[in-house]
Amino acid sequence: MLNNKTVAVVIPAYNEENQILQVLESMPSFVDRIIVVDDCSTDGTAAVVLNLISKADQNKSGLKIAKKEFAQTRYNRAEMVLNDMTIKESEYYTPAIITNKQPDDDRIIFIKHTKNGGVGATIASGYKWCLDHHIDCTAVMAGDGQMDPEELESICTPVIYEDVDYAKGNRLIHRSAWLVIPKTRYLGNSILSILTKIASGYWHISDTQSGYTAISLRALQSIKIYDIYKSYGMPNDLLVKLNIGFCTIKEVGIKPIYDIGEKSKMKLYKVIPRISWLLLKSFFKRLWIKYLIRDFHPLFLLYHFSFFLGIMSAPYMLKILLIMMFTNENVPALTMLAFIFLFTSAFQSLLFAMWMDIQDNERLYK
Repeated sequence: MLNNKTVAVVIPAYNEENQILQVLESMPSFVDRIIVVDDCSTDGTAAVVLNLISKADQNKSGLKIAKKEFAQTRYNRAEMVLNDMTIKESEYYTPAIITNKQPDDDRIIFIKHTKNGGVGATIASGYKWCLDHHIDCTAVMAGDGQMDPEELESICTPVIYEDVDYAKGNRLIHRSAWLVIPKTRYLGNSILSILTKIASGYWHISDTQSGYTAISLRALQSIKIYDIYKSYGMPNDLLVKLNIGFCTIKEVGIKPIYDIGEKSKMKLYKVIPRISWLLLKSFFKRLWIKYLIRDFHPLFLLYHFSFFLGIMSAPYMLKILLIMMFTNENVPALTMLAFIFLFTSAFQSLLFAMWMDIQDNERLYK
């Protein structure tokens, strides 16, 4: 525990038999529960974890954590409705089984997916366990050893001590970032970070792809965990969902770690287009839910006005280009004026909308 608050770490694992034991054995003592979620590994990952769990003396926790149960009273009907909804939503998660015989007492909890779901689905399964057991702070560490356990406390500190909803590691502000991070990864991260800033509304974050995170119980309660994107776009999708839920965020400087025996399973040429499309849809989802349905804001109108005017200016731009490229005629004055008016108005509306978006989300960044 930290500051009398429970701490759990979710470890998504897929074919990590060579790294997972080191990750588990180096976990700091303040971690109350380690939730290992195996996404149908085809190697010996499960055997390594189960062997460690079988050593009862090493796996016993001094803190009993049972699933939260609610007793109905005349004042808690709202909580009972939400609890019933959570139970019904269980069918939307990737099918999984908890292998522990005494999960309330064991420090390491092993959840095994019965079918492959992807890294996002794996983290969602771990989040669900922590939500059901009302863990105060839930961190995520990869099973491949790319995250330094000594930095875990600094990741959890904003959630535990500063009432922040979501803390995220930032590798890019470390002095060695450009030297250590592979150049293709650095470039891909930069592209996705720019797109995620726009889509999520968290304009000040810079390392959106970092998976070293900590999330509060309130934040887990504010989102539909089962609806988190199931593949590598999970960190980006989660940021959008947290912003819609008005969750506060803070970045924590961490060092980049590569080439320690891990093998990346991510293909950038496949991931970037897929996540870009996800972010485009998420951007409009955020605008409609957050700035129209939940709390109307003028930036909703400005964004859509800029898109409308931009589309209106496209035929004029196309006509101007065709005249300039394939004829010797002068562009009609009315065509040029119409294009300039529409394009300028669209650009100005977009800038004002983005400025309002940045200002409105300042309160969520700490």
